[in-house]
Amino acid sequence: MEITETTTLQQQSMSSKFKRICVFCGSSRGKKTSYQVAAIDLGNELVSRNIDLVYGGGSIGLMGFVSQAVHDGGRHVIGVIPKTLMPRETFRIYSFGLYLLLSSLLTGETVGEVRAVADMHQRKAEMAKHSDAFIALPGQLQTLQNSHLHENLKEIQ
Repeated sequence: MEITETTTLQQQSMSSKFKRICVFCGSSRGKKTSYQVAAIDLGNELVSRNIDLVYGGGSIGLMGFVSQAVHDGGRHVIGVIPKTLMPRETFRIYSFGLYLLLSSLLTGETVGEVRAVADMHQRKAEMAKHSDAFIALPGQLQTLQNSHLHENLKEIQ
């Protein structure tokens, strides 16, 4: 009986009220190795808490590290990317008014589900639509702008 209670308590402590979290981060590796480690650690933490990922759809840099960790851990990954930034090798399927992209695990290609949108503004709106919370990792100025925009969007809604 004691083992069952302990297991239940451990499962409860590792679950989250959030089902999907949007992570803002750069498409560069960052100047410090600790940024890369933090991205991987964050991805692993999301997996351990059974949280899916919504992110900017990039396959390189910090975006690539966090998305690959979540995908490898068996959680659902949604990348939202403007059509102008999509890799040309990706196989496109049109569904529900969006281009859904199926990508392989080849280097340089996005993992998980990819939603192509018209522009950066629609990208931010789509990311907010599918997310319960937001996390910003170190990145460029745009990372800070994105996190601030979503804070304001949530207040308006």
